[in-house]
Parts: sequence; structure tokens; C-alpha cells
Amino acid sequence: MAAPLPASVRFALAAYGLAWKAALPLLRFNHRLREGWDQRTGSGGLPAPAHLWIQAASGGEAYLAREVLAALEPMGSETLRVLATTNTAQGYETLVRAADELHAGRTGLAIQPWYFPFDAPDLMRRMVAHVAPRAALILETEIWPGFLNACRVNDVPVLIANGRMTTKSLGGYMAWPDLFRALAPARVMAVSEADGRRFGTLFGRERIWVMPNIKFDRMAGARPMARKDNPLKDLLPASAPFVVLGSVRREEIEPVTRLAAGLVRQRPGAVIGLFPRHMHHVPLWEKALHGAGLNLVLRSQLTGAAGPGAVVVWDAFGELVPAYGLARCAFVGGSLAPLGGQNFLEPLTCGVTPVTGPHWTNFAWVGREIVESGLAVEARDADEALAALVRLLDDAPARREVASAAAAYIRGRRGGAKAVAKQVAQFLNPV
Repeated sequence: MAAPLPASVRFALAAYGLAWKAALPLLRFNHRLREGWDQRTGSGGLPAPAHLWIQAASGGEAYLAREVLAALEPMGSETLRVLATTNTAQGYETLVRAADELHAGRTGLAIQPWYFPFDAPDLMRRMVAHVAPRAALILETEIWPGFLNACRVNDVPVLIANGRMTTKSLGGYMAWPDLFRALAPARVMAVSEADGRRFGTLFGRERIWVMPNIKFDRMAGARPMARKDNPLKDLLPASAPFVVLGSVRREEIEPVTRLAAGLVRQRPGAVIGLFPRHMHHVPLWEKALHGAGLNLVLRSQLTGAAGPGAVVVWDAFGELVPAYGLARCAFVGGSLAPLGGQNFLEPLTCGVTPVTGPHWTNFAWVGREIVESGLAVEARDADEALAALVRLLDDAPARREVASAAAAYIRGRRGGAKAVAKQVAQFLNPV
């Protein structure tokens, strides 16, 4: 039986519930939330009961969920039932693919993908009571008060794994520390000592562990793909060098557009693939690139190989890694503005030296040695990034050598998914 909450926390949750009641009618007009609306609100029925509830916020976390699901141990003769939820359409598609793949390859595991319900406290209590999980796993940083309180009320232990927390996020949570401390998860497994200290400030240091980042596990089996096996080979001519501008963000439209224009000007025979981090920002990229006078084409409109000098805006999700597999060089976005960066291990495992801007604090867990060893290139601004990409276009190291060095770097940093699966097993089967 959960202990009673302090009056101040009960007040905070009541105010939070009223805010959700006011917001829900308006959220229906948000085009990104229309998909899965019946699941988000419970109006189309409820998910099946499950032993474990895994929450993976979006596409990136959904890939991590797949690694954890693959590492989970069977429950003897009983099928392990998992509810896997996400907030985004990209995450949902990733979870569906993961479920299909894992169901085909093993027995004793049943995964139900679902959209994460809106965090309205009454709705969440109804959802958690119906699903009745023995444990809940939250990947990275998804601290939803309604969900945490519903788990508390139903005596469901919560594990936050692969946990990351920025100083900015901590500052926001500390605006009402009593609320989050009262709803604290049973355990937090953070990806670095620094993240662990920030979680400890919020929840108490006694429940904090440090673990290897699951992203290293995701990269473990990655290797360069032969061109003949690459699903994008017919879209990119072998005779034209291909440059990827990967996971670029709205906040860096101006410098990335300058970067693309500089590449076209200095190496007009190249093809550039621009991959927005968020698909709903594709129109903004179209406007900026058109304004710069660039030869723009959408990936969805390609009917054959892109011509030299084209900038292909990738309006399709899930093709970035195959694109890295055909690239001669790559810039990894989210790093020319203070956004924390994006994953530059992906091009490395494809045998491509990544160029990143100076802002990659979200990936500090990779280790500064990756730059110091020359495996990745850090540029101070768009001009330095352009110069680095041009150098790599002219004289890129052998793909096989880059991939081999990347594999060696990653090899000693794996084990996160198994560590999380072990903790989950302890919650599912307490001694």
C-alpha cells in the first residue's frame, strides 16, 4: 500500500490534473497527436494486461527498447507480456518493427506496441490499474508525474534506465522538488556520473546507479554494408560522391543551409542528403534551401538517381543509416546550435568519419577520446565543418579502417541492455 502523499504534493497533482482537463480538447487540433488518439486517450479501448510496461519516448528510445527486449530473459513456462509505449509516430513504427522481428525470432515474449497515454492523472491511474504491470521501465528521461503517481498508487516499481538529465532539465524539475521526490522511481540507471549526480539531486543519491549506454549495444553489430545490398543504391549514383547532413535541427537551419551551399559551390559534382531530425520541419528546410538557390528535391519525389549538385531533403524516416553506408563523408547535426548533438557513432560504424559541431554534450558519454583519437572531427562552426567535409571528400580514410577502429572503440563499452534486463528481472521476480 502506497504511503499517503504530503498535502503540497496532492495539491500539485490536482492542479496538474486540472491543467490536463483544460488542455485535452485543444490537443485534438495538434496534427502530430491525431495519430493514435484513441490509444492516447483510452477512448478506443485499453491495452492488454502486461507484466512489464516499457516507455520509449520517440524513435531513438524505441531502438533502445528493442535492445532491452532482446536481452530480457524468459519467465520459465510463462510468456513474458510487455506493453511498449511511445509518444510519436516514428517511435510507434519502430516498436511495431521490433515486435515483429522479435516475435519471429524467439518464443516466450509477447510485445504490444501502443501510444503512451496522455499523462492526465485520472487517465493514467485507469491505464496502470488495467494493465497491472509488475514493473515499469522508462528509457532515458521521461518523468511524467501522472504516470509515476499511478505506478505509486498501484505499487508498481519504476526503473529509469539509460538515464540522461541536463542541467537545464534539472533546473526545471527543481521548480517543485517535493513533487518529484514524492514520486521518485525505485531506481535510476544513469549513463554517466554527471547524469547520475543530477538525478541524485532530484530523487536522492541512494537510488542512483551508473550503467553503460545502451547505444553502444545498438552499434555493436553494425558494419559497413556492401553497395549491392544497400536499399538506397538506386537513388545515389556511384559516380558522384555523397555527403550526408544527418539529424539536422530547425535551430541550425541557417548555418546548415550555408554548409550545404558551400559544398555545392566547392564540390559541384557531389550529391547532398539532408536529413531533418524532425519530419514536420521539412517545409522549413525546403524554404531555406530554395532561398539559397539550391537544386532541391524531396526523397519522396525521386524516381531515379539524384543528379550531381542536388540537395536531397530526406522526408522519409529510418533511412539515415543506409545513407551513411553510401556516404563519403557526413556532418552530424544538433551540434551547430546548443542542442546537445546527435549520434555520431552511426556514421562511424558505417565506416564514415563524422564531423560534428562544438555542441555535443548529450553524447559526452561517448568519450572525448573519440575526437582526440581522430575517429570524429569537431568543428567550431559551420565554416570549419565545411572545410573538414571538403577535406574528407578529397581524401577520406578507407571505410574498412574507420569501421574497424570504431568497432574497437565500442567493444569495451557495451553491456547496457543486459544490465537493464537484469534489473528488470529483479523487479519482475522479487526474492
